[in-house]
Amino acid sequence: MASRPVARASRQIARQLAAPVQKRTFVSALNAARAGVAAAPKAAVSTSFQQARGIKTIDFAGTKETVYERADWPKEKLLEYFKNDTLALIGYGSQGHGQGLNLRDNGLNVIVGVRKNGASWKEAEQDGWVPGKNLFDIDEAIGKGTIIMNLLSDAAQSETWPAIKPLLSKEKVSIVISQSSKLV
Repeated sequence: MASRPVARASRQIARQLAAPVQKRTFVSALNAARAGVAAAPKAAVSTSFQQARGIKTIDFAGTKETVYERADWPKEKLLEYFKNDTLALIGYGSQGHGQGLNLRDNGLNVIVGVRKNGASWKEAEQDGWVPGKNLFDIDEAIGKGTIIMNLLSDAAQSETWPAIKPLLSKEKVSIVISQSSKLV
């Protein structure tokens, strides 16, 4: 008798896998709403919390861009929340570069920790990070940071974690790991 429910579940899964995948992004939903087209179906799981978004046009070095902002966490509130923190970004590859510039350009106190005089160090200097001010070697950046953001590649995270872990303390309990399939 147990095989009947298993067969039924297998058929349902097969139908779901055979169904065309509907891609839905925030931009496509916004465009559909502007065009008066019905948006894609709602997710199966919903919460009672409704995010409110504000729309702003911001000038990024001469390029005007539309930015969608959660109204309950505007930039001013974020700056207030993190005013006493130093965000220490460890690594300046694809994750560290983008997140670091974004956080710095939005007024947060950000420092970068990379190998001194390595390729990432030189790239960070070209992007305006200043040695001794907001560009440090990894150990020093962790020592200065209150929130540590390990933005190294997966391979580098698994290599460096044993050296980084002892540098963390009760005051540095917040650690952000942006990509990690093999940390431990």
